[in-house]
Amino acid sequence: MALEGIEGAGKTTQVARLAERLRTAGRAPVVVREPGGTPVAEEARQLLLHAPHDIPAASEFFLFLTARADLVQRVIRPALERGQVVLADRFELSSRCYQSAGRGLDLAKVEAAIALATGGLQPDLYVVLDVPVEAGRARQRAEGKAPDKIERADHGFHRRVAEAFRNAAGPNILHLRADRPADAVHEALWDALAGRFPQTFSQAAG
Repeated sequence: MALEGIEGAGKTTQVARLAERLRTAGRAPVVVREPGGTPVAEEARQLLLHAPHDIPAASEFFLFLTARADLVQRVIRPALERGQVVLADRFELSSRCYQSAGRGLDLAKVEAAIALATGGLQPDLYVVLDVPVEAGRARQRAEGKAPDKIERADHGFHRRVAEAFRNAAGPNILHLRADRPADAVHEALWDALAGRFPQTFSQAAG
């Protein structure tokens, strides 16, 4: 399962809360974030978010793919083969929204490259945390978070990304209103997951 959305939507908070609730119930989820999670992916993350120089859109995309391919091969697939629940803070839907809608890369080519990097692996469910752009930015300012390179992109970029997330649709995509307190978002998220995956989530209700 992957949580998706714009900056400040609350993805990291909700992934952590889900993982803690599962652990309390005696489960052992594997938590991953994108980009990151392996030495190669962490090096790519540093370049993507903190490099002192500009990175062209295509180069940025391929750095994300490098990180994702390594994470899938070294962490996600082995965890799934062991029967573990994987909770992802972003996955390939972010590339479709940021690199295609945001940066303007051709969507068909973006999707083909993603499929190559992941071997076609997709989460059972994407949960998109929907929140207005300004609300997300206000949350980040309130937390005192220094913006990274992508977060410093212009408003037009973030508006395009947010619109792409809002319009994302498919049988494995669920939208959840996230412009409310974290406790309320968590309970709505847990209920949604329990409805779809009762053996994993409803029995771990502690």
